Amino acid sequence: MEDVLRVYTRPYDARFPQLCMDEISKQLLKDSRPGLPPRPGDVEKYDYEYEREGVCNVFLICEPLAGKRFTKVTARRTKGDWAEFMREMIDIQYPNAEKIVLVMDNLNTHSPASFYEVFPPEEAERLCEKLEIHYTPKHGSWLNMAEIELAVLAGHPLKPRIGDQTTLQREVKAWQETRNAQEVKVDWRFTTEDARIKLKRLYPSLEVR
Repeated sequence: MEDVLRVYTRPYDARFPQLCMDEISKQLLKDSRPGLPPRPGDVEKYDYEYEREGVCNVFLICEPLAGKRFTKVTARRTKGDWAEFMREMIDIQYPNAEKIVLVMDNLNTHSPASFYEVFPPEEAERLCEKLEIHYTPKHGSWLNMAEIELAVLAGHPLKPRIGDQTTLQREVKAWQETRNAQEVKVDWRFTTEDARIKLKRLYPSLEVR
């Protein structure tokens, strides 16, 4: 925990961008029958019945100090999907970074080993060398600032029901572009000192004899 909190105290440095990464599943739901369009003084109406169309995954990376976030909607959440997403971040979004400081949870797919299962060894090694990874502790995913962005996305007025991956991608991209244009940053205030006081029960008790 303190390792992640120390990362959050580092000043902004474009050579070493601090990124937070997380993902969330989104249930795809299709209307069983067309809804009623909005009318003056009334809202659009939907039938309570719907059809399930499977689940999509939404990857999200945010750079809290710069007010940036990037998303990608995928059909699955495999090691390959994560590896491809991270390569896009490294080579396309942050090609000039000397090293990316990455905070994320320790899900089994979120590992440098995923690069080696997807890419040739030389490419996997290159990608690994671009990352400085800091994992949030077990049951401590709330320390990941990407969760804040995902919560904002969940509260975004997406269509009540989205029945296909293409529409979901379009809606998520529109949210991303709007929020990036506003350059919304995160003012993280929970410090190591706070953790040692408020989470004292999680620290080992040392008895001096």
